[in-house]
Amino acid sequence: MTISVLLVDDHKIVREGTRQLLEQSPDIHVAGEASDGLEAVNLAAAIQPDVIVMDVRMPRLNGIEATRAITTRFPKIRVLILSAYDDDSYVFPLLEAGASGYLLKTSSGAELAEAIRQVVAGQTALSQRVSTKIVNRMNSHQVYRTNTMLEGLTEREMEVLRAAAHGDTNKAIAGKLGISAQTVQVHLRNIFGKLLVGSRSEAVARAIQSGWITLENDDE
Repeated sequence: MTISVLLVDDHKIVREGTRQLLEQSPDIHVAGEASDGLEAVNLAAAIQPDVIVMDVRMPRLNGIEATRAITTRFPKIRVLILSAYDDDSYVFPLLEAGASGYLLKTSSGAELAEAIRQVVAGQTALSQRVSTKIVNRMNSHQVYRTNTMLEGLTEREMEVLRAAAHGDTNKAIAGKLGISAQTVQVHLRNIFGKLLVGSRSEAVARAIQSGWITLENDDE
């Protein structure tokens, strides 16, 4: 069986290098290349590859949005993220969007080829650093809830609240998390309702008082 692959990266030199590495594997065929997420969605429909090797930061449509669109419309196509970044704000939204794997660009050509084979076989392919992040999150059991709250904040609501604490607009938060501005507004309404507050500043103040946010931490 030959695995057809679509390469998606806004840097041509990266696509060329990745193609050369993958073409060393006789069971992998690079069927096309795209320079941004929107082109990736269109080519996914046109050539129906087995696997899409997807970058994250791209113009027009980022990797999170493109992954969600592709996995929703074409559930048989596997998306394998290949990124220079392992930030939580990329890793978890991409996996939630339906990505079957997440590799860093420090991976070798052999590791990438093997990851492609794994996702085609229905497995999940993750770089060690990404696997560690997932395990740490699963083991953290962080609860964002006070004694007066009937329902705690979800991890996604906390991501929105952290971004709001750093002054991000709804549009900026949406771009960072790969969701729409309307969805951000829904999350904020839910946050206000759970915290019994009426504004962003009150919500942020409540989160700081509860020890959920420290403004000195700019990693979020």
